[in-house]
Amino acid sequence: QVQLVESGGGLVQAGGSLRLSCAASGVISRINDMGWYRQAPGKQRELVAAITSGGSTNYADSVKGRFTISRDNAKNTVYLQMNSLKPEDTAVYYCNADCTYYTTTYFRRGDYWGQGTQVTVSS
Repeated sequence: QVQLVESGGGLVQAGGSLRLSCAASGVISRINDMGWYRQAPGKQRELVAAITSGGSTNYADSVKGRFTISRDNAKNTVYLQMNSLKPEDTAVYYCNADCTYYTTTYFRRGDYWGQGTQVTVSS
């Protein structure tokens, strides 16, 4: 079992900043890609930012230049620094991780999600 626990959401005024954290725990040998997604009311879940185990990053066009994703592999943790927040960034933010567990005789790979953290940006 793998658990992802997010923290850092909240209410902020437009132009402000928030930092989200997501810590993975459980039976893990390796965490591959990690990412942040968001879902606003009435909209589909969308990718915000992703980072590979080697540190390569990918961002949605709407957040480029404002958000920064990073990770601490030693802590199995991914972060999302959000600056210059806009009301349209309001959503539930979800952490995602592609995790593997293996022994000499067993292999398991799975895609895991956190419970979500609310980010609300007031105008």
